[in-house]
Amino acid sequence: MPALELRFELGGLHLPRLGLWLDPRRPVTGPERVVVSHAHADHTAPHREVILSAPTARFLRARRGGSRVEHVLAFGETRVFDGPEGAYRLRLLPAGHVLGSALTWIAAGGETLLYTGDFKLRPGRAAERCAPCAADVLVMETTFGRPEFCFPPEDEVMAGVIRFCRETLAEGRTAVLLGYSLGKSQEILARLAGAGLPLVLHEQVYRLTSIYAEFGLTLPAFERLEAGNGRGKVVLCPPAASRATLEQQLGPLRCAVLTGWALDPRCRFQYGADAAFPLSDHADFPDLLRLVERVNPRQVLTLHGFAADFAAALRERGREAWALSESDQLTLALGDPVRIGPVPATA
Repeated sequence: MPALELRFELGGLHLPRLGLWLDPRRPVTGPERVVVSHAHADHTAPHREVILSAPTARFLRARRGGSRVEHVLAFGETRVFDGPEGAYRLRLLPAGHVLGSALTWIAAGGETLLYTGDFKLRPGRAAERCAPCAADVLVMETTFGRPEFCFPPEDEVMAGVIRFCRETLAEGRTAVLLGYSLGKSQEILARLAGAGLPLVLHEQVYRLTSIYAEFGLTLPAFERLEAGNGRGKVVLCPPAASRATLEQQLGPLRCAVLTGWALDPRCRFQYGADAAFPLSDHADFPDLLRLVERVNPRQVLTLHGFAADFAAALRERGREAWALSESDQLTLALGDPVRIGPVPATA
């Protein structure tokens, strides 16, 4: 069996011959190690021993607390770890998703693997630029893995956001921008530099933005949201913030949600917002294709989002590609569809 044998379990990847997990969504408390690609809640759990970047370690302490054995790697540093069936080499590279987010390169048994976690090739202003490398096997997240997901230029999107804010303030209302407290809010904040807007941050956003400053990111001036200081300004809030509560605190307002799902015209209604703008910290469909070309792997395995759709699109382009996180089928010219590809962990 190959040293890089892969299983999809616990919502993440397990390499049993290395005693290593990649982003499992349930706790790993035994002797095996876990790579945490970034500090979003759907990629973390209270694991016993983790491998991660310095910003991710800092965010975990702020968001989860607790204690764990931490192997903090600088980007580009290669570390050798001992697994149950021999040593393997591991390197973290910038993923471009949020500050500290990492691609994971692993070498064992004469083969190499690159695992993306969430990533974005387009350069952002609040995260390190994505830096993939060649590998034999590419395991990639495919959140926006359909051709209809092609994001417009960020400067064009933000011009619309700034116009929304100025129009809202001119009406005597508060402009509320909804974006995830880790990553999206800081990207919005960085892209509002120079717009001359009065900026106020919700408590969750403020706490994490302060950590960005610890790592040297320069951002425009902002205030922490407190009683009475947000009215008539631009307030950055997490999407889960209650509109009714915000209206009590901020008076008349208009909300805009910033997400890649804004390409769907139903998005603003789903978030209860007045407007939606397609600003994403994920790769769109063209970027997913570009990553495959840059890594040039022998095999591609897809995870999450539209995993089966994107794997099929790669096969149409002559790549060997299979979905790990959902059923994958090859439709033959005659007869019934036959399922082929990776054997699921439960088989």
